[in-house]
Amino acid sequence: MSGEEARARFLEWLGGERRAARLTVAAYGSDLAEFLGFVTRHLGAEPGLADLGGLRVADFRAWLATLAEAGNGEASRARHLAAVRSFFRYLGRRQGVENSALSLLRTPRTRRRLPRALSVAGARGLVAGIGEEARRASDAARDTALFALLYGSGLRIGEALALSVGDAPLPGRDEALCVHGKGGKERLVPVLPAVRRAIGEWLARHPDRRPDAALFVGTRGKRLAAGVAQRTLRNFRRLHGLPEHATPHALRHSFATHLLAEGADLRSIQELLGHASLSTTQLYTAVDEAKLMAVWQAAHPRAVVGG
Repeated sequence: MSGEEARARFLEWLGGERRAARLTVAAYGSDLAEFLGFVTRHLGAEPGLADLGGLRVADFRAWLATLAEAGNGEASRARHLAAVRSFFRYLGRRQGVENSALSLLRTPRTRRRLPRALSVAGARGLVAGIGEEARRASDAARDTALFALLYGSGLRIGEALALSVGDAPLPGRDEALCVHGKGGKERLVPVLPAVRRAIGEWLARHPDRRPDAALFVGTRGKRLAAGVAQRTLRNFRRLHGLPEHATPHALRHSFATHLLAEGADLRSIQELLGHASLSTTQLYTAVDEAKLMAVWQAAHPRAVVGG
């Protein structure tokens, strides 16, 4: 069996038996195709199973070095390596091909980027003004409701756009919203009165108020695409001089950062954001500490050199 045939069987197993998402299968397929292409060039011929089993640590390191030279960062190389390791685990279990060299490789270290939040005034100004650039009153009401929900409840853009009309928290009725997050996990998030009012004003203009209809729709009545929301915010930030990191996801970061600054505990923020691990939520403490340090350096007399 050739390496390419093994790759095809692995991807079939990944999408079938393991029920991996379509995009995951596509990403693994691309990374493995690149890896097998390198091995073919490295060995001078298309590899078979025996060739793959005989690869040495030096061969894998040469492959990672090639990725680095091509401009792949640490996170990208770590992802490629994870795909290759999954492939070789499959080969060991299903094809009897063992290769211990992979266990001797160290995964490239990736630096976790700190979340970049907007200021309180910046986030509020964005939500209040985002509808001003819309051509139609209905689009203005929709955009205001969407971005108010992102900042007011800390939703991911995909979570918000997946909501249906029947999910909508309305004024005087619903104080919490049931959100389906990553992995199909459900969580309840509170919805502020101002956000509920904005959603109510949008629903008054909604073209299809059946419970199973999409809550946020585009001009053709179909579920709003994330790219459209991102473009709306991109245009707004450029017109109003907001920083480039002012994205829909930055509103989620702002939600968490502002809650932490007001004294909310990490466990509560973790539940509201739907983080599986507290370590992910703890990144916001680093943001808060960095902000405090910047204030200290600017204000404390002894922070000045020579003071």
